[in-house]
Amino acid sequence: MTATAVEHLPAGTGAGEIHEVLVRAGAVVIDGLGDPELIRQVRDEMTPHIEATPRGTDRFAGQHTRRTGALIARSPASRQLVQHPLVLDVTGRLLHQASNFQLHLTQTIAIGPGQPAQPIHRDQWAFDFFPFPGDHHVQCNTIWALTDFTEANGATRIIPGSQALPDSLDHTAEETVPAEMATGSCLLYTGKVFHGGGANTTDDTRIGANITYVVGWLRQEENQYLSVPLDVAETLDDDLLRLMGYRTGAYALGYIDDVRDPLEALRGRTGKTSFHSPSNP
Repeated sequence: MTATAVEHLPAGTGAGEIHEVLVRAGAVVIDGLGDPELIRQVRDEMTPHIEATPRGTDRFAGQHTRRTGALIARSPASRQLVQHPLVLDVTGRLLHQASNFQLHLTQTIAIGPGQPAQPIHRDQWAFDFFPFPGDHHVQCNTIWALTDFTEANGATRIIPGSQALPDSLDHTAEETVPAEMATGSCLLYTGKVFHGGGANTTDDTRIGANITYVVGWLRQEENQYLSVPLDVAETLDDDLLRLMGYRTGAYALGYIDDVRDPLEALRGRTGKTSFHSPSNP
């Protein structure tokens, strides 16, 4: 298929319009969504962790790329990105067929000079290549630009509209277009759209914060309960903890011992969880 440019929308765009573009095109850039000072703070807090992260060991992970996780524990400022109200609103609309959703992963991706383009893929393949129905979305992803994203420095490459295509390992970077965006902008894309990191032919490192969400009945890619130490988790607000997975998902997933709600247990309370009715989620 012939790829068209990734659509851009201004930061004041409503969640309904963003959702419409996301469903149709599989990806959309929201220009200037992040407060510049907040974006700088996230980048500064993560820089020492990025520098300490080993480079990838294969073509997919990127041998000139550093993937650094545990943003909630390592970067207090990033928690505002994780809980951004517009992003959560759009995510809820996209994943509306599930009774709830949760955080899937938090990760900075630093693509260094000389990194070739990543193989084109779908993120939902992480679920053992399960063939989800074409109209059933289980994953909503974001990449926040912590530096400018240009075609030359490795901007994420997208095949807009490709969420309707059959699974294939044969798509190439030549079929894609770059999601170029300025620092502070946010790329939203579905788990179905074909994409990959671009090649970095510059002398600079391109850094993005990849924060993604998944329906409550699927396993999270990043284990939030070990990525965020208990002493840190105890300091977080209840809404963030629920988003991280300290709640039951779907009908009866994720409770502990005597059907206790995980958030109640973390807070040292004894309240039990309540299940969603299968006939009335």
